[in-house]
Amino acid sequence: METENVKKILLEIRAGVGGDEASLFAWDMAKMYQKYAIKKGWHFSVIDASESGARGYKTFVAEIRGDGAYNALKHESGVHRVQRVPTTERQGRVHTSTASVAILPIVEAKDVQVKENDLEITFSRAGGPGGQNVNKVETAVRILHKPTGIVVSSREERSQHSNREKALEILRAKLFEAQREQAVGSVEELRHEQIGSGERAEKIRTYNFPEDRITDHRLGKKFHNMENILEGNLDKITESFNPS
Repeated sequence: METENVKKILLEIRAGVGGDEASLFAWDMAKMYQKYAIKKGWHFSVIDASESGARGYKTFVAEIRGDGAYNALKHESGVHRVQRVPTTERQGRVHTSTASVAILPIVEAKDVQVKENDLEITFSRAGGPGGQNVNKVETAVRILHKPTGIVVSSREERSQHSNREKALEILRAKLFEAQREQAVGSVEELRHEQIGSGERAEKIRTYNFPEDRITDHRLGKKFHNMENILEGNLDKITESFNPS
């Protein structure tokens, strides 16, 4: 399967080191990619999100559908680092936090075979902001793929069946990536290879708020007007990886 022609991708964001500030940064990243997708005319739908405090994400998973989505965003995978003064910081000190991003192509069922006996499926009530139970029916789905230990979940759909299908879609995407990168070794090594451990020293890009500067360490380039970029105007960065 040619991944360059993939029109459906999985976006996964995880807060790294930095406590609440890392969760807030994960929120900012999620909103940035959502706004970028809307500007590109792509479909963006949230699959699963684990919130942390006020306006923060521990984890965030979404599906993006549209022409050129994978090619535009595939270089976003890795550890993103933010340097800024948190709103709770009284002495004006700059804090450093991280969030990990993974971009995975979503594949058809025929491309990755998943055996029912390899799955451990559990159901729960879908939770809302602040831990509220917004659904009295157990529609949220969690799937453990026993051979690899991969755990996926979906709780944004309204029915148990729809969430199960979404969770399986995520699982196939992760298994497909594992098959593509067999030379890496184990699945755990694969995920470390793609999104890093979330440590501050492992970074592909730094967002420096005091200096209004984004530095992509792979390109060796600096981009300014950061607020504009965080509003979803990512083309100047993505096009640097895909010059016409």
